[in-house]
Amino acid sequence: MSKNRIYPRVVKGKLYQYRSWLSYFFLALLFAAPFLKLNGEQLVLLNVLERKFVFFGVIFWPQDFYLFVLALLTFMVFIVLFTVVFGRVFCGWACPQTIFLEMVFRKIEIWIEGDQLKRKKLDEGPLSGEKIFKKTLKHTIYLCISFFIANIFLAYLIGSAALVKIMTEPLTLHLSGFISICIFTLVFYLVFSRIRELVCTVVCPYGRLQGVLLDNQSIIVAYDYERGEPRAKRIKEQENYNGDCIDCKLCVEVCPTGIDIRNGTQMECVNCTACIDACDMVMEKINRPVRLIGFKSEEEIRSKQPFQLSKRIYAYAAVLLILVGVLSYLLLTRTAVKTTILRAGGTLYQLRDKDQAVSNLYNAELINKTNGTVRFKLVPEFPGAKIQYIQQQDSITYGGVVKLTFFVILPQAAIDQYKSALKFKLVSKDGQVLDRFETTFIAAPNN
Repeated sequence: MSKNRIYPRVVKGKLYQYRSWLSYFFLALLFAAPFLKLNGEQLVLLNVLERKFVFFGVIFWPQDFYLFVLALLTFMVFIVLFTVVFGRVFCGWACPQTIFLEMVFRKIEIWIEGDQLKRKKLDEGPLSGEKIFKKTLKHTIYLCISFFIANIFLAYLIGSAALVKIMTEPLTLHLSGFISICIFTLVFYLVFSRIRELVCTVVCPYGRLQGVLLDNQSIIVAYDYERGEPRAKRIKEQENYNGDCIDCKLCVEVCPTGIDIRNGTQMECVNCTACIDACDMVMEKINRPVRLIGFKSEEEIRSKQPFQLSKRIYAYAAVLLILVGVLSYLLLTRTAVKTTILRAGGTLYQLRDKDQAVSNLYNAELINKTNGTVRFKLVPEFPGAKIQYIQQQDSITYGGVVKLTFFVILPQAAIDQYKSALKFKLVSKDGQVLDRFETTFIAAPNN
């Protein structure tokens, strides 16, 4: 993938400082999350191979796939709403790609090779001892950081405990894990050393959605053309002028994707706010109000009216509120053990003349969704009902599945219809109700 290399200038204004502190927080959280424990589980785990997902100590198994789909849909609506209101600010302030590139790899590059002019001169200059030394040092550090990131990334996929085993046990026992780390290392190295901003402008689909999601009332990083035009160099003694923009092009020099924000909203803009810091610095020097470039909507620039919530925003917010409400309800009512019960196929009811009773045969499957072993007891909620097990267990191991086969025996005098609702509750050893479920009981009614 060929491209003209971009050498953005770094201006450390107020917004850059805010971005830096926020980035350090996200980096600390990203690196720490696989090793933090909550309820005995990794804080965040996305184990696709074992189909186990953990978010803040809560385990989700394949049986909870509907929750995952609903959560993903909720997140997508949130992203749409957030983008409609604030544009692509997530990309510049919270996206891992931007954080790693601008706050880690770019800073290392500046530390080793110098500012944007020195970096460009070094790349375009002939091969020399200095160039070999600086390039070797930079790319060695890049590879080491990429290797570290690859290990953290793998910890999210297989768990920190499994990662520690790969690192401490013989390589021959974990060859596939080592190969995975090497592949991830190479991918991260290429992304942050070569591909860089093309991830944002070409690979990532989110930027292309801007044209659909943004409207004239979206708050984005924008140039106030009503105030800035026409552009002209300023002479200190000159009192009369037309626009505040002095056409210094500093906003272009600091842009990590190489665009000119004065040309309007563009797909490549990640809302990193570097141009805001640069322009504010210039405005202060020429004694003009800051925020010639700032967080503004097209409507605000054109009509000078403050931001107002549109019907479109209200509609997205209403949909998001409904989704959040449904998802919250499902999470709060989610049971610790998922139980599926069915009458045994090909069987009817059985009369027990000796006990003046009737029985049905059932198969049940119990799935443990907690982070430990669960001891349980199956209790029918029907007067006089008894359970006679053919295949019985009283505990489910962590992440385990238990299958039960049993008869439910009811007094024949209690049967007043052919199909009766039969409810059960699954009770833990300490008396806590883990799950409630029901099935049907069939028998000839007692005449």
